[in-house]
Amino acid sequence: MVKRTTAIKIRKAHRYLGIFLGIQFIMWTASGLYFSWTDIDEIHGDHFRNMDYEPTAFDGLIGFSEVGLPVKISSLSLKEIAGKPYYWINNKFLVDAKTGNPKEGISKEEALAVAEREMSSELKIKEVEILNETDRHHEYREKKLPAYVISYDSPENIKAYVSVANGSFQTVRHRDWRWFDFLWMTHTMDYEGRDDFNTTVLRAFSLLGLITVLSGFLLWFTSSPTMRKVVKQKK
Repeated sequence: MVKRTTAIKIRKAHRYLGIFLGIQFIMWTASGLYFSWTDIDEIHGDHFRNMDYEPTAFDGLIGFSEVGLPVKISSLSLKEIAGKPYYWINNKFLVDAKTGNPKEGISKEEALAVAEREMSSELKIKEVEILNETDRHHEYREKKLPAYVISYDSPENIKAYVSVANGSFQTVRHRDWRWFDFLWMTHTMDYEGRDDFNTTVLRAFSLLGLITVLSGFLLWFTSSPTMRKVVKQKK
């Protein structure tokens, strides 16, 4: 068996590692429990959406050769904005799909029409704002800007985001999603972008966590009366 002084050192190392890592262990466990007990569709806000929405079919659209843009078309999609068809070209240009006229973004009223189509009819709108910039902590981070932020009168603090550039419905954010986002941050230990699993902090805590567990096994081995008897018998 190891010397008493060595056993004391192992015990101290295990104790201080446990204290240092304890809060993060709790956050890992709590966040893991939250993830396993929540419905990811509800986190995405599907229960606030109009899931029965069917895209409108249009006719009488102009051909691509009639689009009045001095660029070659590399990508194109058809958008419905307030009941009207538009081409979204090269992820940059919005063009009326019946006249070929370019359109510089959508209006507040058109954004509300998009949100009305996508969101549950039971929700009541509280206010509409334009979001021009975000940081890496914002709930709308890394998505297309500028965007209309449509807030609803609800205890869940529901917000819908619609792109100004092309009228695309971007996402829904609400109270449970924000809790999920916070706990995900503590779980990944990426306190900026949330989704980086290769941060130095996470690697360090994972390694220290392994050392803590191994020191616990070693502590049991050095202090177990049974193991002492086994070692003595072998001698």
